[in-house]
Amino acid sequence: LFAIFAFATCGGYSGGLRLSVDCANKSESDLNIDIAFAYPFRLHQVNFDAPTCEGKRREKLSLIGDFSSSAEFFVTIAVFAFLYSLAATVVYIFFQNKYRENNRGPLIDFIVTVVFSFLWLVGSSAWAKGLSDVKIATDPDEVLLLMSACKQQSNKCLPVRSPVMSSLNTSVVFGFLNFILWAGNIWFVFKETGWHSSGQRHPPDTMEKQSSSYNQGGYNQDSYGPAGGYNQPGSYGQVGEYGQSQSYGQSGPTSFANQI
Repeated sequence: LFAIFAFATCGGYSGGLRLSVDCANKSESDLNIDIAFAYPFRLHQVNFDAPTCEGKRREKLSLIGDFSSSAEFFVTIAVFAFLYSLAATVVYIFFQNKYRENNRGPLIDFIVTVVFSFLWLVGSSAWAKGLSDVKIATDPDEVLLLMSACKQQSNKCLPVRSPVMSSLNTSVVFGFLNFILWAGNIWFVFKETGWHSSGQRHPPDTMEKQSSSYNQGGYNQDSYGPAGGYNQPGSYGQVGEYGQSQSYGQSGPTSFANQI
């Protein structure tokens, strides 16, 4: 939907302006000079006639500038983004198994999403600059400077109607909104690739390695040192002078004396 709004508000634009040239000789005046232009904004091909205020002779003029490259680039991105979004929606709904097979679908989807995010940023920025130039080239005050009759102070040249650029301004806004939308979608497509979940398995593995190395370092809850240990709650094991195991049980001092 955002892509449709982007290319519809730009590619479907047509506008115009109206000028008035009031010559000193009223019979030579032209108070309604209409100049129409439209997408793709090849303004140098937009011609119009204007009075010279020198008899009935009229001069043929044209607007200045060719801004078709940025406008067509913007519209092309919007159209392809719409087509890809439509195709991706069909795949998501009807071909989910093939999409996830060998992780190829999410990987392609991720790459295309990154590319479209970059193209939206570049295209919207280029079209914003192109639109600014279009506004200057179609400014009635700027167009009046092209007429020879307006260079004479005896003649009065006035702008009657300026072109309405609201839809073109909207197209630029939707262009940057599409960039935000696609750039934000990179995260969700990245999670579909499986790289996100595989990256989360590293911390547990690290903890296991630390735990094993800690146990191998000599700390064991069942033994304290190489010489002896707590084998049973009621006896203490100890190695005697001749290498035989001796124990201190619960038999009391007599048993202890006999063992000595």
